[in-house]
Amino acid sequence: MRKTLLSMVIFSVITGCDQADQQKTDGVEANSGTEQVAVQSADQSTAKDPQAETQRLGAWLDTKYEEQLQFSPMQLSYLGRKEQYDKIDDMSKAADEKELQWKADSVAELKEKFDYDSLSPEGKESYDLWIFQYQQEKEGQPFWDHNYFAGELGGPEASLPTFLINQHKVDSEDDMRAYIARIGGVSRALGQQLERAQESAKKGIRPPRFAYDLAIERAQKVIAGQPFAEGEDAPLMADAKSKIESLKKDGKIDGDTAEALQAEVVTALKEQFKPSYEAYIAWLEEDRTNASEVAKGVSNLPDGDAFYNNRLARYTTLPLTADEVHQIGLDEVARLRKEMEKIKEQVEFDGSLQEFFTFIRTDDQFYFPNTDEGRKQYLEQTQGFLDDIEKKLPEYFGILPKAGLVVKRVEAFREVPGGAQHYQPGTPDGSRPGTYYVHMSDMSALSSTDMETVTYHEGNPGHHMQISIAQELEGIPKFRTQAHFTPYIEGWALYSEALAKEMGQFQDPYRDFGRLTAEMWRAIRLVVDTGMHSKGWSQDQAVEYFLENSAIPEGAVRSEVRRYLTLPGQATSYKIGMLKIQELRAKAEEALGDQFDIRKFHDTVLGGGALPLPLLEKRVNDWIASVKAG
Repeated sequence: MRKTLLSMVIFSVITGCDQADQQKTDGVEANSGTEQVAVQSADQSTAKDPQAETQRLGAWLDTKYEEQLQFSPMQLSYLGRKEQYDKIDDMSKAADEKELQWKADSVAELKEKFDYDSLSPEGKESYDLWIFQYQQEKEGQPFWDHNYFAGELGGPEASLPTFLINQHKVDSEDDMRAYIARIGGVSRALGQQLERAQESAKKGIRPPRFAYDLAIERAQKVIAGQPFAEGEDAPLMADAKSKIESLKKDGKIDGDTAEALQAEVVTALKEQFKPSYEAYIAWLEEDRTNASEVAKGVSNLPDGDAFYNNRLARYTTLPLTADEVHQIGLDEVARLRKEMEKIKEQVEFDGSLQEFFTFIRTDDQFYFPNTDEGRKQYLEQTQGFLDDIEKKLPEYFGILPKAGLVVKRVEAFREVPGGAQHYQPGTPDGSRPGTYYVHMSDMSALSSTDMETVTYHEGNPGHHMQISIAQELEGIPKFRTQAHFTPYIEGWALYSEALAKEMGQFQDPYRDFGRLTAEMWRAIRLVVDTGMHSKGWSQDQAVEYFLENSAIPEGAVRSEVRRYLTLPGQATSYKIGMLKIQELRAKAEEALGDQFDIRKFHDTVLGGGALPLPLLEKRVNDWIASVKAG
């Protein structure tokens, strides 16, 4: 049922691509649904050499991508570049509108300058992708005010200082002066985010009250300590001192310069940074009473149903309805419960599956001590899993990542008890490795049955491998190396968990149960996310459904449910993406028989960067056809 549904949806999307209307309105299609991405130019009909035309398109797209990057000094830094190194992004609505208009103009220019039919298949894919990205942004514009200012996973109060600490590399005195200038930029950007939160609030759009409390707590931690108050250094002060000291130690500045720079940091933090955070905290404390104490889904917001449908379309890249997503989730939950029963029998547990969940969730043998030693053991074992699977990667992949990977604890000021582990990409040139972050303030939320699964999801062959390979790709337009489509990225990471089992991992049945628990987690998300945002489920109802169908610790469950409430739709992308990748693999295996090569299949999926699911389907279909043709 679920595969048939996804296949029908993909077919309708690809059909829309093939029959794209050539009519234009203001440079974009008159009928501009995200499914219509393969638009031919109506202005050119002369046949051209496909490779030459594709190279010309690639050069044009690279130029446009460079223009686009200039809108975001922070993205330049994420890429390891130092242009506009003293600036923080303009986060105002006016800036977003300006960039969206630039994207619309670029699409109009694309259609005017290039003949779609004269492009190679890879060129058509790039053409389609550029338009798809614009259309998603355009369709989300009416709902900009619906996006919550903060939530369970964080907000600008945490992400902005985290950016300075982790992304702003200091190699010279000029870099440090740029850092100081960026402290002022963070202050301005936080003020812009506050203005947008206030504008949303005037329209009756607020996150649940718990999001206010989390944001207040995080913001207070950022300005706790020196130079704002007595105590240890605040996070940015400690970071700045460390970077200045490194310059001094390396002989790049003298003692007097180090003292002067540190004084400038103190001034910027006290005169610019602190007032912006105090204003942010003050408004949150004032407005929080207007937010709902009982958390509710976004269907309760003005135009909430339309907003949620937009989020589902964005996070699945498919025109699935909430009812369809909900049913796929129910079907997957039922299937996975049967798989869990098998492991329960394998370990000879005497009791019901629900009792087995409670055993896994509560027995001390499945948890590390809530001490520094316990945290150290967790990180060491995690590294061991990564070292082990890395040896097996060449058997399943032709393309391998060059970038390194490190595992570390989340910074204390943004750490959330039970918070989800996550991955931060490195730089394309490998100068900064990818990072797998773990929330470790509450070790009772980190079951040892889950840790192996999450390691493969966030590291190899999951996020680190996929994102690193994308960033390192050559021979395609640069924008594709940084494209972000959640069902592809998260679908691949979830597919990687099952692939790791195929590669010989999960020898411990309890950890294999953890793998099923993780997949169940993503299936439950389909049910719970749509339940809360479309079907009127309460927060407690969502938690209860989670606990009834998984062994996930209750602290992690409650954190997850809060995440879905403040980031509607995003959680549905994982399972939808995984199902599609698995379906494409099964299709290729059946179509190719003995000609099927797992390494080449994976290279096909990873070799074009992140794609929306309709374009991924087309890419795999083209590969199957090429293998058949010899």
